Amino acid sequence: MAAAGAPDGMEEPGMDTEAETVATEGPARPLNCVEAEAAAGAAAEDSCAERGSLQPAPAQPPGDPAAQASVSNGEDAGGGAGRELVDLKIIWNKTKHDVKFPLDSTGSELKQKIHSITGLPPAMQKVMYKGLVPEDKTLREIKVTSGAKIMVVGSTINDVLAVNTPKDAAQQDAKAEENKKEPLCRQKQHRKVLDKGKPEDVMPSVKGAQERLPSVPLSGMYNKSGGKVRLTFKLEQDQLWIGTKERTEKLPMGSIKNVVSEPIEGHEDYHMMAFQLGPTEASYYWVYWVPTQYVDAIKDTVLGKWQYF
Repeated sequence: MAAAGAPDGMEEPGMDTEAETVATEGPARPLNCVEAEAAAGAAAEDSCAERGSLQPAPAQPPGDPAAQASVSNGEDAGGGAGRELVDLKIIWNKTKHDVKFPLDSTGSELKQKIHSITGLPPAMQKVMYKGLVPEDKTLREIKVTSGAKIMVVGSTINDVLAVNTPKDAAQQDAKAEENKKEPLCRQKQHRKVLDKGKPEDVMPSVKGAQERLPSVPLSGMYNKSGGKVRLTFKLEQDQLWIGTKERTEKLPMGSIKNVVSEPIEGHEDYHMMAFQLGPTEASYYWVYWVPTQYVDAIKDTVLGKWQYF
């Protein structure tokens, strides 16, 4: 006799559960188009979230102190970061340049700064502040103060080459030959002054030395008429003052065409010197008994260029 079972057309209890279990354990069915697009969108959002966590921090605004902390507060490269600065007026070739410069920098470093401003090579510079500025001393040591005027004399290489043409060199050689014939101090026009002898109040000389211009006028000398004369170098105004008992001539440095000098025979520690005020030698203004240690400083200061003759 057959066992009792479920009626035809009806499933036994538990068949649905077994079917679901088999479906779960079997291979997954392919996704339809809508499901695939949804899954791809979710993956893209996850990827963007991961990349967003690696983005660099936004740049600081220009006024943000944190952004400015990494910027040097110096005036220029290698300039005055953390160093005391002074305002200087650098004057060269009648042009003024206002600069800030570290007070503890040396004269040599100042020449490099001047080179960057003017193009004038340091080796061709004469830098003056109450006399020639030493290269190995700081501005603080020579007591430079804020607002100080720094005078610079010198010529660029191109200027020197333009001046020293072969024609000029030939003329200089001819002049040198002419001077060899008879020393200036033996010429009659000068003897009448030199025969008066050395003035009692003339400034002391140092033979074989070269010194900066003194801070006081050069005095106690004679002019061509035998009267007393003094020379005052007004560096701030770029002028030479020639003073006598009667009057004081204030001459712009740039108006003086040339400066010549020669040791006085028998008194080689003193020179006779002439300033050329016009186009010819007839315009020479002669000064006698100039201390030899100041001769080169006078030429460099007045002419603003190196002497090659």
